[in-house]
Amino acid sequence: MDNIRITDLFDLSHTAAADYLKGFEYPWEALKGISSFIIELGSTLSPDEYDNPSENVWIHKSAKVFPSAYIGAPCIIGANTEVRHCAFIRGSALVGENCVVGNSAELKNVIIFDNVQTPHYNYVGDSILGYRSHMGAGSITSNVKSDKTNVVIKSGEERIETGIKKIGAMLGDFVEVGCNSVLNPGTIVGRNSNIYPTSCVRGVVPADSIWKTGGVIVKKN
Repeated sequence: MDNIRITDLFDLSHTAAADYLKGFEYPWEALKGISSFIIELGSTLSPDEYDNPSENVWIHKSAKVFPSAYIGAPCIIGANTEVRHCAFIRGSALVGENCVVGNSAELKNVIIFDNVQTPHYNYVGDSILGYRSHMGAGSITSNVKSDKTNVVIKSGEERIETGIKKIGAMLGDFVEVGCNSVLNPGTIVGRNSNIYPTSCVRGVVPADSIWKTGGVIVKKN
C-alpha cells in the first residue's frame, strides 16, 4: 500500500515529535506510546520557556489559554498556540506551535503538528494531524468502529490489519477537511488533499486529491 507511511505524509521538521515518529513506519503505530513520550519530552523542557501548571502539563509562555479551557495530563502546548473557550484537552496531547484549539474542541491521544487548526467544535482522538492541516467547523475523527473490532486500513482491495481498536485519522501536511465531515476509523488523507464539506470519509485518500460528494476521488489539476 503506497503513500501511507510517516515519511509520505509528514514533514517531520514541523513537530517536536520528530525523533519519536522516526521510530515507526506507519503513523498509527505511534499512537500507543504518545502518553509516555509526552512525559519524557516534557521533563526536558526549559522552565524559562514553559510553565508547568500541573503535573505532566507544560504550556509555552507565549501560548494563550482561555480560563475556561481544560487541559488534562500529559500535555504539551507549543509556542504561540491558542487554546480557546471551553476547549477540552483530555490528555496525551502534543500540540505544536502556532496552532488553534478552538471553542468546544476536544483532543485525546494526538500529535498535532505546527500551524494546525481545529478551531470550531471538532473532536480529534487517536489521530495525527500534519503541518498546516485544518479541520473545518464540526468535522470529527471517529476512532472506534461500531462493532468494536480492530481497525483495518483499506485502500481498494488492499488491507492492513492494525491490531488496534482505536485509530482516528492520519492527515498529511496541508490537508483541508470540510465542515461537518466525519473521518471514519483508520482514514488516511495524503498531503495537499481536500475533503468536501459534509463528507463521510473512509480508507485512503491519495495525496493531491479531492474527496467529493459520494466518495468520488479526483486528482487536483
